[in-house]
Amino acid sequence: MSDHLIPSRRGLPADDPIFALHAEAVARAAAGKPVVDATVGALLDDSGQLVVLESVMDLWRGLAALEVAPYAPIAGDPAYLRALVQRHWPMLREAGPACATPGGSGALAVSLRTFLEPGQALLTAAPFWGPYGTLASEAGLRLATAPWPGAGQPLDLAAWRREAEALLAAQGRLLVWLNDPCHNPTGRSLTAADRAGLAALLTELAGRGPVTLLLDLAYQDYTREPAEVAAALADYAALGEAGAVLVGASLSLSKAFTLYGARSGALAFPWSRDADLQAALAMACRGLWSTCPRAPQSLLLHLMREGKAQAHLAAEHRHWSEVLESRALALDGALRAEGLAGAPWQGGFFVTLAVPDPFGTCDRMKADGAFSVPMPWGLRVGICGLRAADAPRFARALRKALAP
Repeated sequence: MSDHLIPSRRGLPADDPIFALHAEAVARAAAGKPVVDATVGALLDDSGQLVVLESVMDLWRGLAALEVAPYAPIAGDPAYLRALVQRHWPMLREAGPACATPGGSGALAVSLRTFLEPGQALLTAAPFWGPYGTLASEAGLRLATAPWPGAGQPLDLAAWRREAEALLAAQGRLLVWLNDPCHNPTGRSLTAADRAGLAALLTELAGRGPVTLLLDLAYQDYTREPAEVAAALADYAALGEAGAVLVGASLSLSKAFTLYGARSGALAFPWSRDADLQAALAMACRGLWSTCPRAPQSLLLHLMREGKAQAHLAAEHRHWSEVLESRALALDGALRAEGLAGAPWQGGFFVTLAVPDPFGTCDRMKADGAFSVPMPWGLRVGICGLRAADAPRFARALRKALAP
């Protein structure tokens, strides 16, 4: 153990648990052993290769030197920020207070240092994307949770009220991260009634102290229900326009454009006109990473000017959404054929299977070459990388792992 490290930085995991599981699966496959790897968090085709959207790469290859090399403004190109907001809410003409970030994770990180003090807690749904906990702890914060609804069940508003009121009473402010629509890791979205109930609750609580709702919009381009996604975004826009709750969004090009390595996104509050908030976002950028890459910002501006490129991208999103749906249906059917609960899916890259002893179940499945990600709430299965043809083998391994 290094004496140079401060105590809180000692004994940390050497690798992210998800990446470690994936590396184990890759090593086993390289040794010639049959493997079903459902740990991956990026979209793969049926040959196991990373999907790269050709509409995006055509634009990337056409960027001029001065659209790539110069520094971007500290808070990001204002035109880029407007364009990224308009991808989600086309009727909006301004981004509001906003800043470019290195992916959605950067947007989440900025929100923590902007709306909470060290030692306080944010509220999110459980299950949640594992790095939420890492982001919170790295900011000296805690993570409080309320339950995501089970399949076919309503949102437990009483539980959300208890958690939200407790945080608001203890710290005088409330920050909520909501990964909806296309929730990671369940693959299910809130219903209109769920959203209306949550909006009413947050509006009521905003009378007691500042309430900020940050939407984590990573997966809405990959859905079986595009009309429902559009309705959800409209509902959140109405809440933002009402003004009692500060509504913002973590926006990312990682999944939407398969530009994982370009690290481009934004944190935006389209319904606010708070100059102090804009200054705070810019200062956070300067203190965390200075500026974000210019190339993906330039690419988005090209896209928003070129109708053919937009149509091509939309067609690719429809295709891969259909692939994801076919994989989800294959997994759901395979699980039911083994006498297990199914895996309903509406959008995104994952489904979650509720199992007892998820970590033990994961280890037992690895003996049969089936890899998934254990969480306290169950197994996260990445249908983004799980071929439909491999669903029966995965389901058999799970049934065997659950056998007495």
